[in-house]
Amino acid sequence: MVDLSKKVCNDSRVTLHFSLSLLDDQMIDSNFEREPANFKIGDGSMLPEFENLLLGEHEGAIIESTLPAQKAFGERNPENIQRFAADKFTHLLEDEVMPTETGSVVVFKDPAGFDLPGVVSQISQDFVLVDFNHPLSGKDIVFKARIIKVDEPGVSQIEVKL
Repeated sequence: MVDLSKKVCNDSRVTLHFSLSLLDDQMIDSNFEREPANFKIGDGSMLPEFENLLLGEHEGAIIESTLPAQKAFGERNPENIQRFAADKFTHLLEDEVMPTETGSVVVFKDPAGFDLPGVVSQISQDFVLVDFNHPLSGKDIVFKARIIKVDEPGVSQIEVKL
């Protein structure tokens, strides 16, 4: 039974089905055919703009909205495309099992030691171009969701599987 009084607010725990697609209907991700997602608003599981679309909605609500690139995964930033000397990639380019090629994802460590993935966008004899933009940057995103359950802030959830 849908409870219209249970509305999504900051720190609510939300259970929902959702999908992300491009304007041409190319599906990026969907859990409509799988188990629903369960997360707490504000925990970082979902981009803030997607969470904002859920705020104030009730159990049973169906949401569909197109987010412009700058509110979804951001605009493409040309400064996030870096040129590296090809000789720094010799071991990756010559790997017999899985050679690095255009489209390969390579992972670097940032100054804090966190993984920073980039996509190889061009390889020449002298350099390798790596794009550190999010793969969905610069793209408008269609967000669809069906809210299944809303738990008010402070409600603990325990799942028992038999």
